[in-house]
Amino acid sequence: MSTQSAILEGPPAPPDLSDHAVVSREEWLAARKALLKKEKELYRERDRIAAQRRALPWVKVDKSYTFEGPDGKVTLADLFRGRSQLIIYHFMFGPGWKEGCGGCSFLADHFDSARLHFEHRDVAFAAVSRAPLAEFAPFKQRMEWKFPWVSSNGSDFNYDYHVSFTEEQAAAGKAMYNYAPETDTGESHGISVFYKNEKGEIFHTYSCYARGGEEILGTFMMMDLTPKGRNEEGTMSWVQLHDQYEDDCTEGPSCGCGKEAKA
Repeated sequence: MSTQSAILEGPPAPPDLSDHAVVSREEWLAARKALLKKEKELYRERDRIAAQRRALPWVKVDKSYTFEGPDGKVTLADLFRGRSQLIIYHFMFGPGWKEGCGGCSFLADHFDSARLHFEHRDVAFAAVSRAPLAEFAPFKQRMEWKFPWVSSNGSDFNYDYHVSFTEEQAAAGKAMYNYAPETDTGESHGISVFYKNEKGEIFHTYSCYARGGEEILGTFMMMDLTPKGRNEEGTMSWVQLHDQYEDDCTEGPSCGCGKEAKA
């Protein structure tokens, strides 16, 4: 996808709250318990799907991939950093871009806080983009992200994992995104997971694309608890790079956003 913002098919616009039902506490409790039954079934279904995800067969990675990191060339095996599991986020930052994809940047704001925990449970993480390292390194510094981010420029990695597409691939019907034919060209986003055994063999275990990225979007999960939900007219239309929101903080220093509080 040639645009610099990830386009995800999202939920419908928030409901009109101007005439929302208001009931007694007893009526609310009855409605809440009815919904709780559905929520519990959803959680159980999530557990079942997660088990099926773990049970998927693997594909051995026989091709050698080399990436450009801040300390020089690194291999796919190096990205595991001593762990047996690796999550790679395919970050949309194509050659010549000045900023990363807005949607990918939104997701990236969640990476470092999660890494504080899962890296202690045998899971490594890295972002991979097709642009040369020198092109996205200033953007990473600007965003104050700490997660490993390497360049796949000059390798087949992005093409093999179906997040970059050439015009020739699209014209020949060989471009695939989210397991379906893709007619667009350029860059797209996704998540791929790998496992490395004690012999050093690497296996591709899972990839997801499009709305699959929502699994790591804590912001959306929290907003989904509120009356207005994600409160958007177009999917992610309100999301900006975190240093470009125009409104000032209303909470003061205690909120931790770094902006000065409104008078």
